[in-house]
Amino acid sequence: MRSGLIATALVLLLLGGCFSGDREEPAPTPSPDLSSPPRAVATNRGPFQAGPFEAPRRGAYLGAWIKPDELTQVGRLAAVGALEQSLGRKLHFINTYRRFEQMMGTPSDAAFLADGAKLMISWATGDNRSILTGEHDELIREQARAIRKIKDPVMLRMRWEMDRPNLRATMWSGEDYIAAWRYVRKIFREEKADNVSWVWCPTAEGFIRGDAPAFYPGDDQVDWTCVDVYAGFEFQPIGTLMGPFLEWAAQRPKPIVIGEFGVAKAWGSEGRAAWLKDAERTFKVNKQIKAVAYFESDPDGNGPNQQFQLAGDERAFKAFLRLVRDPYFNP
Repeated sequence: MRSGLIATALVLLLLGGCFSGDREEPAPTPSPDLSSPPRAVATNRGPFQAGPFEAPRRGAYLGAWIKPDELTQVGRLAAVGALEQSLGRKLHFINTYRRFEQMMGTPSDAAFLADGAKLMISWATGDNRSILTGEHDELIREQARAIRKIKDPVMLRMRWEMDRPNLRATMWSGEDYIAAWRYVRKIFREEKADNVSWVWCPTAEGFIRGDAPAFYPGDDQVDWTCVDVYAGFEFQPIGTLMGPFLEWAAQRPKPIVIGEFGVAKAWGSEGRAAWLKDAERTFKVNKQIKAVAYFESDPDGNGPNQQFQLAGDERAFKAFLRLVRDPYFNP
């Protein structure tokens, strides 16, 4: 387990989103066909323009979001420590979520950094048009200064999954999102927060629909391209689910991070294990993928098609362990 996490958690104690809605569950379908080669699309080998958070020369970093029992500083540390103990290794980076006004550089962030991990911060910024009117300038500047104080390279997913239809009321349009992205990045530049790699992360579904590319800020604004991909309501091989994204990303000199991936409990232990084995193969043949982060969470109030935690599912977790212990994911 990551050294020092328990002690830090005790000190903090003394001192101290992603899915919603009910949908009809589909009938299970067969597991991915592991007899066929995995889908290889994004084979661009660089060199990549990754910003301060550099991509590994070989292989891919391994990270995760681990939902804590309690959303506290202590809870975050305990959740990461417990998963790492089960995995028998450290994670390269921790995915952590922040609302617009929730500050970066928390005590748990500092504890992860002190113990050698990096951060990928998923930042839920607000209404794009209110950003562009300057309503949130001081908040944005404060966040930029907080990240600057971190000093270590940070991946920042500014309003990830911006292409989701249920976010259209605050995103407005691709043009509004792009303008807000450039506006926020300009403020970060003015505050000299130059330890940020900017990560653009839509959904795999947005590329299947064809509307995600309209939100892309441009090669001059993005350091890592990214996608969130789940076997939730559709049980297909991961290469099929994110294939349109990989084809698009292969045309850009950017490393890819799989910001969130997961396979739902609805598909059963055997199906989940097969999907994870296929994910491992798919990540390895797509050489442009330089980081992957599992979504180890069962969001409250959701059905089995929106529950992705692997702990407690022996067969699925064993398949994940195979990925975790593959030298490819220990660059």
